[in-house]
This record gives sequence, C-alpha cells and structure tokens, in this order.
Amino acid sequence: MLATSSGKTAHGVLRYRGDSVVAVVDSKFAGKRVNDVLPWLGSTAPIVASFQEALAYEPSALLIGVATEGGRLPAEHRAAVLAAVDAGLEIVSGLHELLRDDAEIVARAERSGSRLWDVRLPPANIPLFSGAAYRVPSQVVLAIGSDCAVGKMTAMLEIERAAKTSGTRVEFVATGQTGILIAGKGIAVDRVISDFVTGAAEQLVVQASAEADVVLVEGQGGIFHPAYAPVTFGLLYGSAPDALVLCHRANKTHIDGWDVELPDLAGLVAIHEELVGRIKPARVVAIALDTSALDEPSARDAIARAAEQTGLFVDDPVRSGGTAMWRTIEQALRGTTKALLATGAP
Repeated sequence: MLATSSGKTAHGVLRYRGDSVVAVVDSKFAGKRVNDVLPWLGSTAPIVASFQEALAYEPSALLIGVATEGGRLPAEHRAAVLAAVDAGLEIVSGLHELLRDDAEIVARAERSGSRLWDVRLPPANIPLFSGAAYRVPSQVVLAIGSDCAVGKMTAMLEIERAAKTSGTRVEFVATGQTGILIAGKGIAVDRVISDFVTGAAEQLVVQASAEADVVLVEGQGGIFHPAYAPVTFGLLYGSAPDALVLCHRANKTHIDGWDVELPDLAGLVAIHEELVGRIKPARVVAIALDTSALDEPSARDAIARAAEQTGLFVDDPVRSGGTAMWRTIEQALRGTTKALLATGAP
C-alpha cells in the first residue's frame, strides 16, 4: 500500500520523521528504497518483503503505516503485527480498531512485554466548547480541504518549517493519527464523541497558544464528504481560526469514492468563508495545491489557473517549499481583527 493514498500515514512519517525509520515492509517494492518509489518523501529507507527481513535492521517498534476505510487492521497485515508483538517490539497503530481491544494481540503482548500504543485513543474528560478559543492571543490558521487526503497535514507542516526558519514562534497542532506521530502530541478528533469535537479543537488551540504566536491547525475530512464532514465542521468552529488555507488536488472534481461533485475553487473559497462568517469570520488567504501527479510544466499551469480563478496566492508547498506560502499567510495575518487589536489600531 506504500504507493497508494492508503499509505498516507507512512508517507507523513517518512517525510517528516524519516530519520527514525529503519525499513519499510511492502512486498510489492521489495529490494528498492523509498526514494525509488516515492521521491518526494525524501527517504532512503530500504523496502523489504516481510517483517522477518526487517528484523535485520534492529527496529524497536512496528508502525502500522496504513489509513484504511473504517480504520480496520487489514487481514494481510495481521501476521506481521503478531510477529512483531512476539519479538517484543512496540506496536504503534493509528487505526480506529484499537490494539487494546484485540484479545489475541493483548495476550501475546503480555507474554513478550510488547507495548501497544493506540494513537487514536483520545484523552479522557475533553470539555465542551466554551469560547476560550476566541480569546487566545495567538493567530490561528486552519487547513481546510476539498476532500480527504488532499494534503492538509502536509501543507501545515511545510508552512511550519518555513515559519520556524524565519524565526516565528509557531506550533503545528495535530488532529489526526499521522500528525500525532510526527508532532508527538495532539488529539485524533475523529475518535472524539461528536458533541465534544469542538471542545477538543479548542483545547488544542488554547494549549498551543501558550507556546506560539501562530498556531497551525491540521485539518480533517471535507465539508462535502458524506462520511467525514462532521469532524471538518468541528474543527472549523472549535479552532476559531483567524485565517484558512484551502488544500486541493489539481484536477480533482469529485469526492473520492462518491458521486459528489465539488464546486470549483472559487466556490470552495466562498462556501467556507460563508460557513464561518456568522460565527467567527475568517478568510481563505492561500491555496495549497497538490500537484504530485503532474510533471513540472503541468504543475505550473495548474497553479497559474487556480490563482487566476480565485485571485489568491496558490502554490504546491511540497514541490516549492513552504516559504512563499508562509510569507503570504504572515502578511494576511497582519490585517486580521486580532492583529489590529493587538497593535492598538483604531
């Protein structure tokens, strides 16, 4: 699954924590290295055919690097997981199907001393939304997307990298399993009871605001996705953003797997701004366009067309780096109501 969208958990960890990955198990590409298959990940980790082969690289943990529909452990991965448990490795899973609820895995972990980490398990006692997010001094930027798997996390991480390079106190807020694995903290909001999703988002923003001048919130789902829209709305309202970054895949017209046609980019911008406008207004200040399926000339054309259609700054932060996008966001944040109040402007 490495070269499919189901491998996005592995993709994120390989790109942003690649130094901790000693090997990747994928029989389809065995004998290659990650950068032979997906160069944009920037990883030279070897790919092996089986978990037993991976043991030669002396791993300390096994990450289940797939994001499956419904969050279930694929049957074909079970043998490798059990072998890793028996070998005493830590098992790290971002699936909805919790390791701690699997009697066989738990029993074998108790015998071997293997530690089980269910990344998606939310903390206890998440509060209801209180409005505290409206009062944080930090500027809050939320990634929104036309669909799932269009680069919301990736865009925020590239922007964070550029902002930190410029000397800004900035913090990435993880709201999904892959983001948590990269940041080392966060809440997988799609596992939170629906009434408390806004409270979870608010809690993350309030906590991050104590350490950063700009908070970059990882988005989830999409407002037109029949299955995943609720979590998107929870983040839209709960994080109380001051600005939005719209993420989209070039040439995408429908929700993946559904007969749901998407508005054009200008329509996506207008609809999101209308949704938040009556509660906590925020503008789309930039568009992060995933052009990974295009060659360089086609990518440049797609970016130019999107900019012409919307009048906004458009770029692919993976292809180009996040510096230009961060500068655009930084400039836009200077004009927000929160910035004006902070400077005492009339």
